[in-house]
Amino acid sequence: MISKTLPLVKDAERLESRLKEIPAVPGVYLMRDESDRILYIGKSKKLRNRVRSYFRDSQNLSPRIAMMVQQVREIEFIATDTEAEALALEANLVKQHQPYFNVLLKDDKKYPYLCITWSEEYPRIFITRKRRAGNAKDRYYGPYVDTGALRSTLHLIKRIFPLRQRPQPLFKDRPCLNYDIGRCVGVCQGLISAEDYRKIIQKVAMIFQGRTQELVDLLEPQMEQAAADLNFEVAARIRDQIKGLQSLSAGQKVSLPDDTVSRDAIALAADTQHACIQLFQIRAGQLVGRLGFMAEIPSQPALANGGQELFQSSLSSPPYQGGERGGVEAGAILQRVLEEHYQNVESVEIPSEISVQYDLPEGEILADWLSNRKGRKVTILTPQRQTKAELIEMVERNAEYELARMQRLSDRNSQAMQDLAEILDLPEIPHRIEGYDISHIQGSDAVASRVVFIDGLPANQHYRHYKIKNPEIKSGHSDDFASLAEVLGRRFRGKKESPPKGRMEAEPTPTPTPTKGGLNKEEISNLSTVDNEIVDKPDLIMIDGGKGQLSAVVAVLREMNLLEELRVVSLAKQREEIFLPGESLPLPTDPEQPGVQLLRRVRDEAHRFAVSFHREQRSGRMKRSRLDEISGLGHHRQKQLLAHFRSIDYLRLATPQQLTEVPGIGPRLAQQIYDYFHP
Repeated sequence: MISKTLPLVKDAERLESRLKEIPAVPGVYLMRDESDRILYIGKSKKLRNRVRSYFRDSQNLSPRIAMMVQQVREIEFIATDTEAEALALEANLVKQHQPYFNVLLKDDKKYPYLCITWSEEYPRIFITRKRRAGNAKDRYYGPYVDTGALRSTLHLIKRIFPLRQRPQPLFKDRPCLNYDIGRCVGVCQGLISAEDYRKIIQKVAMIFQGRTQELVDLLEPQMEQAAADLNFEVAARIRDQIKGLQSLSAGQKVSLPDDTVSRDAIALAADTQHACIQLFQIRAGQLVGRLGFMAEIPSQPALANGGQELFQSSLSSPPYQGGERGGVEAGAILQRVLEEHYQNVESVEIPSEISVQYDLPEGEILADWLSNRKGRKVTILTPQRQTKAELIEMVERNAEYELARMQRLSDRNSQAMQDLAEILDLPEIPHRIEGYDISHIQGSDAVASRVVFIDGLPANQHYRHYKIKNPEIKSGHSDDFASLAEVLGRRFRGKKESPPKGRMEAEPTPTPTPTKGGLNKEEISNLSTVDNEIVDKPDLIMIDGGKGQLSAVVAVLREMNLLEELRVVSLAKQREEIFLPGESLPLPTDPEQPGVQLLRRVRDEAHRFAVSFHREQRSGRMKRSRLDEISGLGHHRQKQLLAHFRSIDYLRLATPQQLTEVPGIGPRLAQQIYDYFHP
């Protein structure tokens, strides 16, 4: 366990001593925090130079990496003979430890992934936007740019193959209609073995690996064999599967003359704020997948034509050191994207050819590493003419379209935040807005929600649920004012206390669970870097309600001496009126102006989040039986009691002697049941 010393960045003598121990040879470096957790794993052809670059005062690190450097207590390294060995070792270590700061691109849940949960006995298949939330054995495919196409593909696959259709069984003791019509194999009732079901899932995985034609070639002999064995029902089912698979690629418009080579094509488009990267997967001459990545860029000159202008990217690694000016070339960004992408795919998914928009700084090393993984030669080339160059131009054009869409969205959000700042007379644009709402039915199952918008966009990783703990709020008695006061008190109480140096200050609820090998998003978001300041201080707090709700929140903030530091407003539903503390009349605004529309989006999202949590709590309460509260009374004995007495009412009237007549109910348990109903 690493001792709780100062971070290396604050201990110049120990830092310099540690840097001198690192050799200037190829290898991999591992940065650890005070709890000995791995924060980041990187590679370099000169370890000492790369590691030293993190701690230079002149180095313009991204906020993400600057935060990581503040936590580094120890640096380990593993020297290798070649850069190719360092690349392979880095890939293995990242896959094993999954450090939080090794996420290359901005994780804003923009693009969805498809997940297959191989960690479960009966794997599930679903679409998710959380890349690293599952077990290490689970497989993720994507991120897919076209969400609609992904959902359509998954819907068609569930029609072709008999897969698990529901996340939860509809009935306890029998399969649902999907089993009767052949859409499911009865997973919920164990009507198929786990081994046989995994064989079906393996076929589905081949589709998302771009091996559809290989799957068709595999199914055709099985169909012919089934027909030869006079098993026509099985042969017909396989025939329908083959037709369905062929229909998946029937509408593809991209077709190359060389249909024997599997290739990926990657290109990017960038401005002063964002870099959009697109990767097209071409298999058997058909476009089978279009993946998208994005990165944020601090204010720097835009990428010029030809990709020769350098710019600083907020990738998870420090600026690429291959150039004299210490910036990141377009080729370096593409290489880093390819490295991270192919680290997370199976070897059969690696194509034989990769076409890139710009030359990669370490293209030969990457090609050798991919060749070793695939077991066959992998070629990386920069096409200049003919069909392959036209393919790269098409990929770049798609990246430009996505970049233009992001620019329009960014401009709309900037305009809305600027307008909101003028409406509320704020000194600065409100980059972080928190919205709060309460949900209940006449006081029952009262809950609250907190949503966070950063730069005008929802930041789901900062959302929070709250269960109202006030004993006065119960079924038949509601109090939104007290509920909001409680939630705001729990959000900010104690947040101005300076946490111990190097420690994390987390919100009271819920307690975050660390991810394997690193910090999770809640821990990262709750890091306090400035003493005596509010953690994650919002620029604006929006309360769903009118003057009464706002007054309750203002009172609790004044009690905590935070009213001067936090700007709070409320938005009433009926007329979309904005109220300020101490003002009896709403602000003169137009409900359709951009700033008010932004507040409405925050309000509506807070309402949706609160209502969904309330429904979840209410549904869970309605499903629970009163018998669950009796210690030692399991589900099987509950069924026996209800079968014997027919209802809870008759069970309540039973004597201990009558209770013992039920099989499995002894005198002691019978007395416990009787005492529960007769306190």
